[in-house]
Amino acid sequence: MPNLEAIAEIARRHGVDPAAVTAVPFQGVANLAYFLGDDLVLRIARPESAEDLRKEASVIPAAVRAGVRTPEIVDFDHGDLLQVPYMVLRRATGFVPDLPADLTDERWLPVYRELGAELAVLHQGVDAMPEVPVDHAGDPRADIASLVSNGYLSADLGDWLAGWFDRLATRLPTAQPYRLIHGDAHPQNLLIDPNTKRLNAILDWGDAAWADPATEFAKLPLRAVPAFLEGYTDGDDVTWAARILWHHLHWAIGRFPSPPESRAGHWSAQPANRVLEIMRFFLADPPHPWTDLR
Repeated sequence: MPNLEAIAEIARRHGVDPAAVTAVPFQGVANLAYFLGDDLVLRIARPESAEDLRKEASVIPAAVRAGVRTPEIVDFDHGDLLQVPYMVLRRATGFVPDLPADLTDERWLPVYRELGAELAVLHQGVDAMPEVPVDHAGDPRADIASLVSNGYLSADLGDWLAGWFDRLATRLPTAQPYRLIHGDAHPQNLLIDPNTKRLNAILDWGDAAWADPATEFAKLPLRAVPAFLEGYTDGDDVTWAARILWHHLHWAIGRFPSPPESRAGHWSAQPANRVLEIMRFFLADPPHPWTDLR
């Protein structure tokens, strides 16, 4: 439990009456969050996530300088006051968007086009940051062999699935440039203006990493990805589609041995969700260039 007097002191440092401090209704797994009046947000790292908040203290200013719509840091403390890091940010307003119901759902697809454009700005606008970890993706074909040997897949299906990755591999670039990625660009980390329905802010940079930028697209179900890719590029690149499908398939098979999850609301929380979302997408007449991958 955080020190309430210390939180009151942080509020006073920023000209906020401690009586105007309220807990954010939905608390994250990595941080405790409080509204400091109407204009500021206090995030306090849970002990096991302290390094992630320290990483955010470097990444968020770089994203702001690049022009990404994300709240600015007002103050950061490495742990002197609370023994864990805390961060004070400008408060962004808005609501969390839904996922599109299908490939024609124009209620929400414009949001994901905007998200694609914002993350293109991030990927193109930030130079190397040594303090940010590098995320090297493994070869999914080794994971398939393990699933077969441990009885999660038949040998026949394992061969068929490995063949999919073999075909996708022929479409991947020989050198995949790494970029700074947000790493967790799903709806719960987005805020939408209630009047214009436009993207107001991207939140929570705790999963930022240097990685293949195509991994950014694996945090959304494929039914949202064509709009995302349209905002990011011209949306007509088979190489991009192959890179994205590679990560979706890899992460889907990685969930096969996972235990059931009855409470989590995230779209990919349950073990079968990812593989069924891939099926849902390809059974719904996806546009070019996705049809070229079948």
